[in-house]
Amino acid sequence: MDTDTVFKALADPTRRKLLDLLCERNGQTLGQLCENLDMTRQSATQHLGLLERANLVTSVRRGRERLHFINPVPLYEVYERWIRKFEHQRLGLLHDLKTELEGDSE
Repeated sequence: MDTDTVFKALADPTRRKLLDLLCERNGQTLGQLCENLDMTRQSATQHLGLLERANLVTSVRRGRERLHFINPVPLYEVYERWIRKFEHQRLGLLHDLKTELEGDSE
């Protein structure tokens, strides 16, 4: 796995939005994805290309259409290497503390 490419792909909010859209409904065309984005098809295609190079998205031709599918394996590998090593319980406690502190400051 090329971790740098995965992190670069995840660094952009538009690409994360594309992944969210595919997670909600896998197998969408470019046109379907663009309905939920404020950008041209050409820009969306460039973002999808970077996601494909990071192996986060795969595409399959169906007739004249190209369907895009999320590939969760690179995300799982990032989780295994960078997140899992932290104890779940500790992360939960830190999250609860953060939520409590942020709630008190408002």
